[in-house]
Amino acid sequence: MSKVITIETTINRPIETVWETWNEPRHIVHWGFASDDWHVPAAQNDLSVNGTFNYRMEAKDGSEGFDFSGVYTEIVPNKRIAYVLGDGRRVSIEFTETGNATKINQSFEAENEYPPEYQKEGWQSILNNFKNYTETV
Repeated sequence: MSKVITIETTINRPIETVWETWNEPRHIVHWGFASDDWHVPAAQNDLSVNGTFNYRMEAKDGSEGFDFSGVYTEIVPNKRIAYVLGDGRRVSIEFTETGNATKINQSFEAENEYPPEYQKEGWQSILNNFKNYTETV
């Protein structure tokens, strides 16, 4: 069984704004990367059960890139998203409204190639980018 890693943040925006910036491809391209030397040149998202998503993640210098993709298994608008990645790992995201802020709690099964601490740091960096972007739109 895979180790489950959990990350979280609180965004100072209402749930409707957070949900939109999390799920709309026109927003995803602005935050879906872990460091400034990477970007997401294209994003597709069919936010429905059995719908798919694909975010193209690439180094800005063109040296490497990969598709981050999966299939949704659960969608509860403004509350919860669950999906299975292409390699079979499961991910769940909980959205909790707290006044004019929204807490995100994201759990994912670790893969075996990189140490869990490295994976947690990378996913947390993406979540931090999401927070920074969403609080400015």
